[in-house]
Amino acid sequence: MRAAYSFGWSEIFYLLTILLFLVSLICSGVVKSRFRRFAKVRPANGLTGAMAAERILRANGIFDVGIAQTYGTLTDNYDPNQKRLNLSEAVYSGTSVSAIAVAAHECGHAIQHAQAFPLLMLRKALVPVCNIGSMGSYIAILLGILFSYSGLIVLGAVLFSGIVLFNLVTLPVEVDASRRALAEVERLNLLTGEEMLGGRKVLVAAGMTYFISLVASVVQLLRLLSLASRRR
Repeated sequence: MRAAYSFGWSEIFYLLTILLFLVSLICSGVVKSRFRRFAKVRPANGLTGAMAAERILRANGIFDVGIAQTYGTLTDNYDPNQKRLNLSEAVYSGTSVSAIAVAAHECGHAIQHAQAFPLLMLRKALVPVCNIGSMGSYIAILLGILFSYSGLIVLGAVLFSGIVLFNLVTLPVEVDASRRALAEVERLNLLTGEEMLGGRKVLVAAGMTYFISLVASVVQLLRLLSLASRRR
């Protein structure tokens, strides 16, 4: 009789990677679906995303942050170096629940910056570490595999841990930005009733993508450490 096939750590990590990839695709689809759904819902006040963002910034005494339109879909971000909200066209000029929710979220980052929110400052400091990790980790790992040298694979794992740390800090930063956004939207009556519920759904779905990114990076780090252990 043939012996039953037993799964090793390598197979388990590959299965987890595939599963997380599929979950990531689903989450991305949910974010886009909810954004499109509530992009069709017009708020009673008729504000665009840019107008809502300006109201939130001014209400928080922030007058040195610019608001600009950028290309792409859901490419919205806050640039702390330029002190600028970059809003995609659908958000910048859109008069919808989705536009106001996303613009408010980016304002949440601007408020964090103005108040020197510790985790945002830490994430900003970790950007170079993350960049080095993303470029250097795979080079070290590839060389380690080619030359059968576990030390290089360990170095790659150490470099990759910078990405994990960045994702670990990013998650609470994004959650806090959404919390601030919803609080400001409600306080300034930018969305009310069912509109507010729709805005919350958009931001919750977006927040899930950061959680998946964190879990995926942790699984990848564990896989690299397992690979280095087997090469010893």
